[in-house]
This record gives sequence, C-alpha cells and structure tokens, in this order.
Amino acid sequence: MSHYDLVIIGSGPAGKAAAIQAGKLKRRVLVIDRKDRLGGVSVHTGTIPSKTLRETVLNLSGYRERSFYGRSYRVKDEIKAGDLKARLHMTLDHEVDALEHQFVRNHVDTLNGEASFVRPNEIRVVCDNGDTQSITAEKFLISTGTKTYRPDNIPFNGRTIVDSDEILELEQIPRSLIVVGAGVIGVEYASMFAALDVRVTMIEPRNTFLDYIDRYTIEEFTHQARDNGLDIRLGSKIDKVEDRGDHIEVSLENGRHVRAEMLLFAAGRMGATSKLGLNSVGLETDHRGRIEVDRKTYQTKVPHIYAAGDVIGHPSLASTSLQQGRVAACHALETPTLPESPWFPYGIYSVPEISTCGMSEEEIQEREIPYEVGIGRFRDTSRGHIMGLHHGMLKMLVSLKTRRLLGVQIVGEGATELIHIAQAVLNLKGTVDYFVENTFNYPTLAEAYRIAGLDAFNRMPIPDEFKVGKKPAKEPAKPAAKKK
Repeated sequence: MSHYDLVIIGSGPAGKAAAIQAGKLKRRVLVIDRKDRLGGVSVHTGTIPSKTLRETVLNLSGYRERSFYGRSYRVKDEIKAGDLKARLHMTLDHEVDALEHQFVRNHVDTLNGEASFVRPNEIRVVCDNGDTQSITAEKFLISTGTKTYRPDNIPFNGRTIVDSDEILELEQIPRSLIVVGAGVIGVEYASMFAALDVRVTMIEPRNTFLDYIDRYTIEEFTHQARDNGLDIRLGSKIDKVEDRGDHIEVSLENGRHVRAEMLLFAAGRMGATSKLGLNSVGLETDHRGRIEVDRKTYQTKVPHIYAAGDVIGHPSLASTSLQQGRVAACHALETPTLPESPWFPYGIYSVPEISTCGMSEEEIQEREIPYEVGIGRFRDTSRGHIMGLHHGMLKMLVSLKTRRLLGVQIVGEGATELIHIAQAVLNLKGTVDYFVENTFNYPTLAEAYRIAGLDAFNRMPIPDEFKVGKKPAKEPAKPAAKKK
C-alpha cells in the first residue's frame, strides 16, 4: 500500500495547481484521474476546447474582417466539422503534453482510475484494466470538477440532441441550432455558431441571463449578438422536446414552437462527486453534487480533506480554480501563502467577448454608494478604426466620495485581455485619476480606459490639486534648532 503526503483526485486546473505547488514544496504527491489523459474537464471538454473552437471559427469564417470586405467575406468558403476539430485536437495534445511535462519536472506521481474513499485516510482506485489499488495519505484534495446535467425529459441521442461534451464530436455543422440555456456555456456556443452563419435560437426559461454581469453590459452584448443573427428568447419555458428524425422540435409553454437540425442542451452542470464514496468519510453534497468548504482554506467539514475548483461551485472559473488549488495545497501542507485577491475577472468567450472585474452598477446601487459612470467605445479609438470595429464598449464605475475605481465592464474584441488593467487598478486601490494622468500606447484598444476615465472625470467635482491657480498646501515649518 502506497502512502503520500497529499493525494489529489482530479487533474483539472485546481488539481494541477495543487500538485505542482506540492511538488515545489518537495512533498510526496499523487494525482489520480479517471480519464486516460490528464487535464480534466477544462482541457478535454470545457475551457480549452470551447475557446479553441471559437478562435478557429473566427479565423476560418473571416468574421473579424467583414467590416472591411463585406458580410459575405470568407477565409474558407465551406467550413466543415473536420476543420474545427483539426485545430482542437492539436491544441489538446499540446495542453496534455505540457501538463505531463510539468508533473514529471516536479516529481508528481500520476495514476489513471476511479477513486473512492474507503476510510478517512484511505482510498481505493479501480484502474482501467480492472486492477484495484489501495492508497493512504495524510491529506486529500477533491478537484473532480463537474459533469453535464442531463434531465430525463430531454431525449439525448448523441447526434442531433447533445450536451456540451458531445457537441465537440459533431460530424457536421448544422444549418440551424437550438441552444437551451443562456449560461456561460450556452452563450459561448450560441454566439460561436451564429458567427458561422448557422441559424441559432437560444432559449432561456428565465427573463434574464448572466445575472452577475452588469445589466447595461448585457444589453450591449444582446444588441451585438442579435446584430450577428442570434435569436435570443428569454422567459421561454420548455414544454416538450421531440426528435422528429429530420429535425428537432421544441414546444414552449407560451405556445410557440422552434425547429432546428440540432439541439444543444447547456442548462447547468453537476458536481462529479457521486462515485467518490463521500459517505465513508462523513461528507455530504448539495442537490447539484457540490461540496461545501471554508472559502479561505478550502477545507471541508473533514479537516484533512480539501476541495477546490468547480466541484465547490461559484465562481466555477478555470482561473479561480488554479488559485484555489494552490491555496488549498499550501494550507494542507502547512505552508504560509499569500491570500487570494478579492478582485478577480470574469471572462466569457462569446462573440463578442464579455469581461468584468469589480462591482456591477446594480451592486453599487444596492450598497447605496454615490458613483459616476464613464463610457469608452472602441470606435472612438484609432485602433478600433484599424481593426474595423463598429462595436465594443468599456464601462467604468467610480466612487464620487473617494474617486476610487469600483468596477469595469467590457464588451467587444479583446475584452478578456483588456480587463487585467482594471484588475490591477482595483487591487491597488487606484482612482479614476490614474486613467487621466497616465499615457496609453497609441493606437491601442486600451485607450478606451482613458476615454472612459475622462468621461467620468469630467462629470465629477474637480479635486483641489487639479484646480488652476490653486496653491499647494504649505508644509508646516520645522522648529528651529535649539542652541546648546
């Protein structure tokens, strides 16, 4: 029986970060993954595949150049499913190879198989060949991620009615697509296929979507998405989904019907915890299979067992999972570490991109904080003209009392890269004055920060140090030296 300082179940972002951190600390660490290749959901069916497909779609379709050469412009006239998958598989191979190399370099052991707890400090691993291994450890980290939610009333068939994992293996690009669910996954795939000129209808039972994003920002996205041909139907509850052979028919409770060649069900995910044998160690999950943890240490109710990543729920981002895994490993191995930053960015890789950091306007209003708004549009930057951007917007929220930056929301090309400027200023407690005083490279889209900053600045009371003719306050006179 093998014994380790730390055993990690799952090799996604949280598991990867925890394993490498433990390796750097020269501890004996093992990563167990039920798949035959490392990387977890993030690499194989989630973050990396969807972003790779998005980039392939935008490149092959010529989407980014259509403002110059017309809406009919194409880099490749007929884009097939094989074109999308070729780049996808190449990218995934690189990701897995890089991860395997990192584990080898940091002396991290790996094992493929299904892990489940037998006793508090012992797990059993059933390998693909049927062999069983028993492993003990001082500490454990659960980072098994999530799996697709597949309700019984949806007749999945793996071809024309699919979930977000199965759509990666589509045999041909449909002419029409229904996307059920307007969460991050649904919005990304719906807008991506719309960019391929597929007729896409996105159905969301609720009257709003992406509720943690500023409403003005969502309105801006919705306008651009509909301009791209995406049909967004909110407040539309589904009554029935039928496979009619040559098409899929969705009946809505409001009496309307939607037909398409394919349906993607992307309404929620479940924590992948059902086979872990958590009852053996006294752990429970919520109705979606998620594990409750202390959000500072990522300890579960069982002190030597930790959990991190999507399996603990919100915010369920690969970026935050990386941080959570590192912090969990440091705490488990009793090593001091810096606390996580309170301000982290959200990135939604839709077409157009959405990214935010800090508070939304609705949150500021709820807290009754006096504030001002600044708007910078990409079309007002020279870089925007060069790139042919007719859309794109940066919204800045500033405190009237302290002048501090409270939040930034961006919709448009490069939003997920640009947001890091806002993240830095927020974490350093910077003010709107930063964007007015500093010079930005020209021409860049980052100039939108300066435009938005000036927009807010010009509506706010002028601080004393900026007033013309205002003399700076004199320093108090130093007392004269006493004569000896």
